[in-house]
Amino acid sequence: MSEEPFIFVGGGGEGYVHPQRLLLKYGNRHGLIAGATGTGKTVTLQILAEGFSAAGVPVFLSDVKGDLSGVGASGSPAAKLHEPFMKRAATIGYDLQYRAFPVTFWDLFGEQGHPIRATVHEMGPLLLSRLLELTEPQEGVLNVAFRLADEEELPLLDLKDLQALLVFIGENASEISTRYGLVSTASIGAIQRRLLVLENEGGAGFFGEPALDLMDLMLTDANGLGRINVLAADKLMQSPRMYATFLLWMLSELFENLPEVGDPDKPKLVFFFDEAHLLFQDAPKALVQKVEQVARLIRSKGVGVYFCTQNPADVPENILGQLGNRVQHALRAFTAKDQKDLRMAAETYRDNPRFKTEDAIREVGTGEAVTSFLELKGIPGVVERTLVRPPSSQLGPIDPAVRAQLVVQSPLKGKYETAIDRDSAYERLRAREKAAADELAKAESAPANTDLRIDPDEFKKARRYDGGSRSDDGKSKRTSSSRSDSIGETFAKSFARQLGSKTGQAIVRGVLGSIFKSR
Repeated sequence: MSEEPFIFVGGGGEGYVHPQRLLLKYGNRHGLIAGATGTGKTVTLQILAEGFSAAGVPVFLSDVKGDLSGVGASGSPAAKLHEPFMKRAATIGYDLQYRAFPVTFWDLFGEQGHPIRATVHEMGPLLLSRLLELTEPQEGVLNVAFRLADEEELPLLDLKDLQALLVFIGENASEISTRYGLVSTASIGAIQRRLLVLENEGGAGFFGEPALDLMDLMLTDANGLGRINVLAADKLMQSPRMYATFLLWMLSELFENLPEVGDPDKPKLVFFFDEAHLLFQDAPKALVQKVEQVARLIRSKGVGVYFCTQNPADVPENILGQLGNRVQHALRAFTAKDQKDLRMAAETYRDNPRFKTEDAIREVGTGEAVTSFLELKGIPGVVERTLVRPPSSQLGPIDPAVRAQLVVQSPLKGKYETAIDRDSAYERLRAREKAAADELAKAESAPANTDLRIDPDEFKKARRYDGGSRSDDGKSKRTSSSRSDSIGETFAKSFARQLGSKTGQAIVRGVLGSIFKSR
């Protein structure tokens, strides 16, 4: 029986000579990389990305600190850490060969890679409400806007489409409230202000077309290596909520659009979510439930999700329980809460009789971790102290000139660089407004219709309204001319409102005036 394909993570056991492996067939069972700052999480993320790429699995990862771009360049014997890396490789029995990996650089702002865009419609009201930090009533108004856009065939592509639609809703709030429920102008104003803040943060460039084609994240190179998609997130992290919302949107799109594949021999895509605590921080219950649903079901689409964070407690329990492959770097227990979190982290592992897991998590050094990977039949492996292998690619950020050259050489060069502004809600609402203005101008400029002239003698023969007053003998009594003028003026104003123009008002006033004066 041939050996199952795997990713070599490091050496464990006595003397670190026992290989610790992540089986590729369980790579879509998700994972966790945790540990305090400076304990080696970034290197672990890098070597796992290298391993998946070498196995032909595309990878998407966010480069929060700017140092993961080094996967696009080969490591070097001249590097500062070459000797320690070679020594570690010898200890764990790993043949370290320096090499670069195929990369595609992305950047929401289009500065350090291909720009990424999504339409407002694709983002949806739930995630957009999270991004804008809306209250429940404001989120309700946003849901009305999306529903109205669908029914009125008003495509929501960029922010100006949504802003124009909100103006339309505000101008027609009474009619729309009757149909969909109360739409408060105060809520509309609050949403508009939040959209302005989003624009000031640079978020306007994210919404629009051409929208990201998810298949462009799942490419391999000519040698069959999976492309590593690196999102430049150093600037994006200045707006943590935008960062978390964007990554959750990507997960949701993958979940909704990829076909079911069951249990493949290896994942179709592996997604690393760095600084994962931002996803759950102050998140509403509906959003956490959405993440839980995606994490639970997306593995059947062949997608593995790996959360990277400082403390396992940052991830909700229902999601943490679905993460089968774990690399736990050192945790520092300085406070009572830290000690409690450390004990809880240790309890999630399958015990190793050689050491106490809680002590191991506290004592492991930089580049060392407590690991547990799924074994055959999906059984969690026994926890082990592991010396993580050194990376084959460059450790640290790539040179900007090299990065720019890799962007130029990308197979996606030119596909996303130029924004497209096609006919959508903004243009269609403006067209409707212009058409209505033209109709009004046409009505006001039209000459009075002479056919409306009426012969007063015809009305002398007709029964006239006498205002309801009667004399003492029961006979009808004429009312004053002021009473007749008042009624005529009322009719004129009412009819004029229906006609919607000053011209109509003048015509009706003249006609009714002649009627009542003839009396």
